[in-house]
Amino acid sequence: MTTRIVGISSMATRQVLAELAGAYRQQNDVEVAFESVGGVDAAKRVQAGEPFDVVVLAADAIDKLVAAGRVVPDSRADLVRSPVAIAVRAGGPQPDIGSEDALRRAVLSARTIGYSTGPSGTELLKLFERWGVVEAVRDRVVQAPPGVPVARLAADGAVELGFQQFSEMMHAPGIAVLGTMPPGCEIISTFTAGLCVASSQPAAGRDLIAFMASPAAADAKRRHGMEPG
Repeated sequence: MTTRIVGISSMATRQVLAELAGAYRQQNDVEVAFESVGGVDAAKRVQAGEPFDVVVLAADAIDKLVAAGRVVPDSRADLVRSPVAIAVRAGGPQPDIGSEDALRRAVLSARTIGYSTGPSGTELLKLFERWGVVEAVRDRVVQAPPGVPVARLAADGAVELGFQQFSEMMHAPGIAVLGTMPPGCEIISTFTAGLCVASSQPAAGRDLIAFMASPAAADAKRRHGMEPG
């Protein structure tokens, strides 16, 4: 019977994991199925003991699952570094974001600002605090619901300026990606894999993680707007 590895991840890595799962399947005749959902929901499901073999989430979320006894500590492997990008609706005004000062002005001028529930959203709010603009933008920030890309909100006109992982923006329809965060305020999230304690295929799960962290996976990661971890 063919071995089947079941994984769960946040939305930010769904496309690169799909490619890596396909490559691993071809090389090893092992079926790999990743479910991609909002990162908060994914962590809750692993915490609740759902029988996943592998989990891929932001590094801090994996660390919390290790501490909670839900991920095997020595299985942890950083996979990708993912920069945050900025997007607007296709055909709309494209503000200057070429420097930190220019981006700050763009944020203060935007009617609405979209951000995600993931680590990039947390870091963006910290940046607003550092800039001293939290009160100025409080009524204009829109957090995307879990599992809903910020790109969709930008494409629909629900937000004028959207912030999320470049990997989620680069292929999204209906938007124009202005670029990644400028020097001095870069936001880069590390996404990490771990073997779930609940795994029924621990040896196969470890082998998949090793493949995804190996140099053989580097080109696929770059194709999806990320750098090897």
